[in-house]
Amino acid sequence: MQHNKKFFQYFREYEWSNIIAMIRNNQKDPKICSERFENKLVVITGATSGIGYLTARRFAKAGANLLCINRNLQKSEALCLEISREFGVQCQYKIADLSSLKDIKAVADELANLELPIDVLIHNAGVYLTKRELTTDGLEKLFVVHYLSTFVINYRLIDKLKSQRKARILMVGSEGHRFAAWGLNLEDLNWEKRRYSGLKSYGSAKTAQLLSMLIFDQLFENTGVSINTMHPGAVKTETGQENGPLYRWFKRNFFDKSLKSPLISAEALFYLGASPEMDHVSGKFFNLTTAEIPAPPALDLEVASELWDKSLEMTGI
Repeated sequence: MQHNKKFFQYFREYEWSNIIAMIRNNQKDPKICSERFENKLVVITGATSGIGYLTARRFAKAGANLLCINRNLQKSEALCLEISREFGVQCQYKIADLSSLKDIKAVADELANLELPIDVLIHNAGVYLTKRELTTDGLEKLFVVHYLSTFVINYRLIDKLKSQRKARILMVGSEGHRFAAWGLNLEDLNWEKRRYSGLKSYGSAKTAQLLSMLIFDQLFENTGVSINTMHPGAVKTETGQENGPLYRWFKRNFFDKSLKSPLISAEALFYLGASPEMDHVSGKFFNLTTAEIPAPPALDLEVASELWDKSLEMTGI
């Protein structure tokens, strides 16, 4: 009954103008920020490849120190060696599997206990799956990596970031949240009662991310802490390599040929994280650096509140 009620609610709220704006914005280049970011601390998840790697380099080029949260030890060591040698900044890393609640909570606690202020926190780590996979905690993997990891880390950092009086949280979201056109199924976030769809699961996780942003934005109001989400553009990344050979072949020979360089994503994240124009801007969804109105299910405060409670329950925090 509740699902049907939401269906009709969202159906009435959809506006063609927002879809047209999204299509138009997909053709735009990001705004460019030329500011220096000397001695600031930037925390980035998933920084060893793709968008995360180029974003780490972009902030380091501007003088920022980095703390990267990655899965792979060797790649992390190589990344920090490269960045420190090339840009003369500090680059450190922490190893964590962001599909594991134990690892997520551990790294969140380490961040919360840092003596240095975190100037920018970028949630970039991601995965795309065509088949349902469960984590060691029995949770759907894509939902954990894209949503629950960001939720737990943000939640554990509330007090620290508030005490700093200034910080920016950036979540790499997606226009793909529109794949969950009729909203979240709060009774089946783990995809146990429905046939699994990679696109729908991805859309649900990204919708959940946007909904959590609404609550975090309220909690951070008038504290100097901002939280925003951005679509990184249609860019070529290594996401999806966990899938089978057919998917990888199709991605390489069809999808990737029409995609742009992830350099535009790095420039967009640097603008959102460093530009003075972004002071006091919070709770927004950006297509690169152009503000957009998300799909109606991602703006539902009632569902956002219910999701918040369920997220606390699922993660045990």
